[in-house]
Amino acid sequence: MNPLCHLLALSAYVPDAVLTNQDLAKVVDTNEEWIVTRTGIKQRHRLADDENASDLGLKAARKALADAGMEASELTHVIAATCTPDVLSPSVACIMAGQLGTGPVMAFDFGAACSGFIYGLSICRALLAQQPDAKILFVCTEALTRRVNWADRSTCVLFGDAATACIVSNAPTDGMARIEDVVCHSDGVQRDLIVVGGGTRSRYGLGEPVAEDFFITMQGRETYKHAVRNMVHVCEEVLSRNGLTGTDVDLLVPHQANMRIIEAVGSRLDMTGERVFTNVEKYGNTSSASIPLALSEARAEGRIRPGSRVLMTAFGAGLTWGAALLRF
Repeated sequence: MNPLCHLLALSAYVPDAVLTNQDLAKVVDTNEEWIVTRTGIKQRHRLADDENASDLGLKAARKALADAGMEASELTHVIAATCTPDVLSPSVACIMAGQLGTGPVMAFDFGAACSGFIYGLSICRALLAQQPDAKILFVCTEALTRRVNWADRSTCVLFGDAATACIVSNAPTDGMARIEDVVCHSDGVQRDLIVVGGGTRSRYGLGEPVAEDFFITMQGRETYKHAVRNMVHVCEEVLSRNGLTGTDVDLLVPHQANMRIIEAVGSRLDMTGERVFTNVEKYGNTSSASIPLALSEARAEGRIRPGSRVLMTAFGAGLTWGAALLRF
């Protein structure tokens, strides 16, 4: 069964504070050339001291509802992709639903790290198959700068904070884009390649200082190899099962992890130059918010127009990866 599934609205929010490479060079042993050469990142946004992941997501959500011409009370579900929730419980989704005044909707978080947007689209399709009249608020929100080790130059330069929100339903007449297909995979054998700490495995007593396992750790070289290979393979899989080739795709929007990965994936798919959208230089890696943030900017810049077919792919901790096709 392939349920009708449409994006009715898509919005993004990034906090005001900007951390440039020059700013980072003041706190860790790095410099502009080192960061740009290895990642392509020139700056990233950082949430304020009084902001949390739910606050970022709430701002994106309110804009998405306004753009869709909907009231929060019309929603049936609120779901959130995040690996940096405010607290372990309650969920970010429940916090946002309460602040929006949705009433007794189904609300939950899920964790697929940087693959969160792709996984979330698959979840939305499943919910709509079960409940065709559902109206889903799907938020991707990340406060990654709260989980970076500012003494580790290999990771602290990579991540930024952002949130996105979309309204998903089966209404075809007012839809912004149709979700044509989604494929998701995982490999828990490689779970230690990327870890975001701070869970119950980090055992601390009251007043004890946090250790390195509280923060993001990553084995960069191995992550790169798995990311490129799996993103390429899953893109080929989703194209093949829809009877398409790369020439049928107008724009590739990959997870904005770093330029080396993006360029390698694009090259192997024979999609380069203007056929690939990037904004990693402005935001860094914003995990689950990365792809929808890029989609939002690509639409604003006219890179995505009515009729465009967009291929998206992501890879993250878990390991998780996936690909999806949107038709605007």
